[in-house]
Amino acid sequence: MINDLERCLVSKEEIAQKVAEIGAAISRDYEGKSLVVVGILKGAVLFLSDLVREITIPVELDFMAVSSYGSSTESSGVVRILKDLDRSIEGKDVLIVEDIVDSGLTLKYLLENLEARKPSSVRVCTLLEKPARRKIEISIHYNGFVIPDEFAVGYGLDYNEKYRNLPGVYVLKKEIYG
Repeated sequence: MINDLERCLVSKEEIAQKVAEIGAAISRDYEGKSLVVVGILKGAVLFLSDLVREITIPVELDFMAVSSYGSSTESSGVVRILKDLDRSIEGKDVLIVEDIVDSGLTLKYLLENLEARKPSSVRVCTLLEKPARRKIEISIHYNGFVIPDEFAVGYGLDYNEKYRNLPGVYVLKKEIYG
């Protein structure tokens, strides 16, 4: 697996430090509120797990699974919900936790879908942002790292369901996916 990687973009140590910072900010911003943290499966699972352990206020956890990529390396823009929330979010503050925001198409759909359910607020937290691929302007409230337009894997991000378990974020060699 290591031979498939070009270089490290974000180390395990950098991720741990940034997750702690974001967790502290969320704890401050949502003090006294009813926060529902919605993890987007599967990519956000590792980030979400580490993040909620850094949040010092009570939170509810829920999950959604969406598909917009299939086996492609680019979003089609057509989003399908594969797994929906288990509980109502009406009147609650919702924080969507994503692994990466690139085109913004999937996130736009998620934001519109969740806002239609009448929560008090909906905000976005992402580990990685890839602005070079942005097609739609999206407001990101908590962002870990801005990365270049390269194919990233590790710490939840995959290529064909592989590489999610890497401790950092790495650039996958083009000959592997290209």
